[in-house]
Amino acid sequence: MGIESVTQLDPARWAGAVAELGTSDAALRQVLHGLPGVDQVGTEARTAGLATRSIKREAKMQALDMAVRMVDLTTLEGADTPGKVRALCAKARRPDPDDPAVGSPVAVASVATAFPSGRASLPVKLADVRDAVQAGADEVDMVIDRGAFLAGRYGQVYEEMQQVREVCGNAHLKVILETGELATLDNVSRASWLAMLAGADFIKTSTGKVTPAATPPVTLVMLAAVRDYARVTGRRVGVKVAGGIRTAKDAIRYLVLVRETAGPAWLTPALFRIGASSLLNDLLMQRSKQLTGRYAGPDYFTVD
Repeated sequence: MGIESVTQLDPARWAGAVAELGTSDAALRQVLHGLPGVDQVGTEARTAGLATRSIKREAKMQALDMAVRMVDLTTLEGADTPGKVRALCAKARRPDPDDPAVGSPVAVASVATAFPSGRASLPVKLADVRDAVQAGADEVDMVIDRGAFLAGRYGQVYEEMQQVREVCGNAHLKVILETGELATLDNVSRASWLAMLAGADFIKTSTGKVTPAATPPVTLVMLAAVRDYARVTGRRVGVKVAGGIRTAKDAIRYLVLVRETAGPAWLTPALFRIGASSLLNDLLMQRSKQLTGRYAGPDYFTVD
């Protein structure tokens, strides 16, 4: 697969690693650098092979329905207005105007912690999170300080995530790794484990502001991390991919990757999301084609 399972190591070590060793830079380095190394060539070969899987018509329809439910509609522009946000929520509730079976209740997510840079003092970050939760956010997306992580200041990054988790209260915490700036797949694995150990409910690839954003190899590494973390601790953490996923074909490839890496348990919006607003219309058009035998025009569905 290109990545060795952590569960081949001593499970007790991972279950209580932070409690036993502490959260200093040195202690966390011992934990994170003790993870199995990621074989980049093998990981890329694995994702390329999974991308060639063919899917039968019935399974494709199920995959399209599933992907629609997994899409997080997002707007992060300085010119956003209350009207634009209301329209976005309306589309989430009823994305296909002729099919009430497509859609879901709306939960509200907010970015925080000096998004997208993650470079601010901890009190400022916590105040940002507190404001979001008090305003009604059901989920908070925080960004890690990539500079601190890459400099080996793991204790600082861990402490920030842990305190943000505490301020979130009942709101879910999604930790954005910004994998395009982490340089190596080993760092993606380490950042994934650090976030999960600090209490993340989801780990997320990217802000969408950095290229590359989500990629299949990065996603495989993150999925393997959540799989192994669940096996060791009993707690399931979700994965969100964001940035660069624009077609239904892309989305289905990611669903195959989820099933074959983390397993079928992750094939639910509670544990896997796709952050790509422009993707939704293509999913709806492909779904319409499967149902009716013809494509709906691109203007049939609302523009994001």
